[in-house]
Amino acid sequence: MSESYRPAWMSDDLVQFRDAVCRVAREQLEPNDVKWREAKQPTREAWRMVGELGMILPDVPEEYGGAGGTPAHAAVVFEEFGYSGNTGLALGTGMNHIVAHYLVRFGTEVQKQRWLPGMCSGEVVAAIAMTEPGTGSDLQGVRTRAERRGDNYVLNGAKTFISNGQLCDVVLVVVKTDVTLGAKGISLMLVDTRSPGFRRGKALDKLGMEGQDTSEMFFDDCTVPVDCLLGGVEGKGFSQLMQQLPFERAQLAIHAVGAMRRAFDLTVAYVKERKAFGKPIGDFQNTRFVLADVKATVTASRAFSDMVVQQWVDGTLDSVTASMAKFWLTERQGEVMDKCLQLFGGYGYMKEYPIARMYADARVQRIYGGTNEIQRELVGRSL
Repeated sequence: MSESYRPAWMSDDLVQFRDAVCRVAREQLEPNDVKWREAKQPTREAWRMVGELGMILPDVPEEYGGAGGTPAHAAVVFEEFGYSGNTGLALGTGMNHIVAHYLVRFGTEVQKQRWLPGMCSGEVVAAIAMTEPGTGSDLQGVRTRAERRGDNYVLNGAKTFISNGQLCDVVLVVVKTDVTLGAKGISLMLVDTRSPGFRRGKALDKLGMEGQDTSEMFFDDCTVPVDCLLGGVEGKGFSQLMQQLPFERAQLAIHAVGAMRRAFDLTVAYVKERKAFGKPIGDFQNTRFVLADVKATVTASRAFSDMVVQQWVDGTLDSVTASMAKFWLTERQGEVMDKCLQLFGGYGYMKEYPIARMYADARVQRIYGGTNEIQRELVGRSL
């Protein structure tokens, strides 16, 4: 896609920031993709590198270690890291962004000062533990308990599919502090992974996103002090989740656009070089028609994403728009990957080619962050 494209929300400052992010993605993320996939996680050094450059939490206030930017700065990172095809840092740093903004919005001053500076610098890796075996997108059905005992909470339960699960230093855990109150009995806990009773499972073997250290987690009489309760008040967890989940879904939608752009660019370059029947396959009408469809899809997707970013910056992004963006753009991502891979022929099925890895990575986009079926239900209820 043309690099001359400039959305309305993109200022001169943001253009310079985007250039810096693109350079890091090109020089650090893309070359290390296979290595980090084999290791099932990026390195701590890589985390610190992007943190030092202000690319983990560019929209967190400077007083907490961030760059003091706007959601537009974060959107630049989401899209360009998505373009890189690197799953280790693109999803990992995105998870730090999600957890950080729970802290910014709901955390006590002590909690903010304790965790945010390290999360911004890349010294602290964060995770959020929502999903449990058997609960999926049903957050009201969580079984992990947090029982108050004097000056501590004692957690018992299990979580699964946790991004950053192997590297994380702190986990924002969805728990039940009162099993009799339904959604009003849900709370969020900031758990230091050095806490007694916290245990990691192994890194899970996935279809795609191999560079992300997705894991199970176990809490066996895990004891944490009462000041680990996010915001210091029990029973606010479900409300906190509902207020912040739209931004996670917007993040996934923006990431999808970056991945679509990369797939298109890779494919255009490939069909100009690959020959069949004595001429480049890009000269065949079918190839041109397929790529015309892909370009139209990416252009329309980018316009939708730009609207989401603008609303995020303006403070007007609502949950319905975020849910629509999540399901529509992640599904377009899957379609684009499939069409582009087909034009690579047999080579498109080989994991040494980025298009194959990106094709596999795209599939989970329709599942995590709340399945696309759940997103449609949320939109449908608003009609």
